[in-house]
Amino acid sequence: MKRIWLVLASLALLVPTGSSAFGNDKKPAAFGALEAMSAEQAQSQVAAWLKNVGKADAATTQKLQAIWNDKDTHRTVLDRVADSLALGDPIAAKLMAEARDANAPAPVVLPSVFKNEKDSAFFRANLALIYARSLTNRRVYEEGLETLKLFTADQVVDPAAYLFHRAVCEHAMQRKAEATKTILRLLEEGAATSPDRYKTVATLILLDMQTWKDKDLGDIARKMENIERRLDIARGGPETQRQQREVLNRLDEMIKKLENKNKNKKKPGDPKDGKPGDGE
Repeated sequence: MKRIWLVLASLALLVPTGSSAFGNDKKPAAFGALEAMSAEQAQSQVAAWLKNVGKADAATTQKLQAIWNDKDTHRTVLDRVADSLALGDPIAAKLMAEARDANAPAPVVLPSVFKNEKDSAFFRANLALIYARSLTNRRVYEEGLETLKLFTADQVVDPAAYLFHRAVCEHAMQRKAEATKTILRLLEEGAATSPDRYKTVATLILLDMQTWKDKDLGDIARKMENIERRLDIARGGPETQRQQREVLNRLDEMIKKLENKNKNKKKPGDPKDGKPGDGE
């Protein structure tokens, strides 16, 4: 299926990201379910973080209130958290801008801010989700997944977004077992608060992976698409070359297998042992 992972991810972008529209009441969560943070809770957490980093001045507070008082229903809790973090940390603002920039080089090293335990876990986890979401939208799945793995779904304001984008990365990188586990968690633990688009696309991804077979032509096609993607984001280094060799070796194996199969075929009228002159 040509670029199915890109098509599926694109379907989720037809409507704004986030677990629910800003200000909407959440559905009651089932036992053990992952709960999205409400707008009020998220705003309170952001305000506390800004105060802790010395950004509680009147001008910043006014900008913060403008972000959360905006009635645009397309702006989700996660989007507003992103804008709020940018108010208090110029490094965060720069990272988010770079991650969103389609013309910026794909990162090869994760920003150190995510591992700096001097910063609050709330700041680091949600910045990581916002950063990884932007990288995933640009098909930079390696660093997107690596970033998400630094944290857990219950550390962010939008667990459904965390699980969905993680599943997209794992699926695109052909990590079937990991993607299946992530999707099942999204469909089960996040069922009450996950938007329908996440659940629909996640189910399609799950169905797609059920058709996968190791070392067949479909597997080779997926690997070739991944190589093409890596080249598109200027990842033509040793890892891409390793994947290219793997594809070439697999194609060579398949060709040799077909050749051997054809050699062993008996044509109608051929002697039993295939030797000239037999039976004369």
